[in-house]
Amino acid sequence: MASKDKIARDTQKAYWEGVLSRRLEVLNECGLDRGTIAKDVSVKKIRAEIRKIGGRLAVIDKKQGKVAEMARIKAEKMALPKEEKDKKAKSEEESAEMSKRQQKLEQKMEKKKEKKQAKENQG
Repeated sequence: MASKDKIARDTQKAYWEGVLSRRLEVLNECGLDRGTIAKDVSVKKIRAEIRKIGGRLAVIDKKQGKVAEMARIKAEKMALPKEEKDKKAKSEEESAEMSKRQQKLEQKMEKKKEKKQAKENQG
């Protein structure tokens, strides 16, 4: 009988409630008072089944609510306009900002050029 489907659980709950009502009718016909009926083992077992099914239905409802909430959030995100990303602008910014390694290489190249110019000026 284990199922995660709400319809199946509702059917199970209706079944057990029917069993409980029939059992209560039988016990009432026997002339038992409420205290004795409440202590009846069969009645306790049936009510426990109904409580279990009620708990499972609550979990199913909670999951369905969460799924609906996530769908709503996703729909809101899809409705928002997307920001266009400029790949060219990003690459230009990256080229403008050089890493320390690139800066050091450029400094070395400048020093070499200065040395060449100094030699040319002397010679």
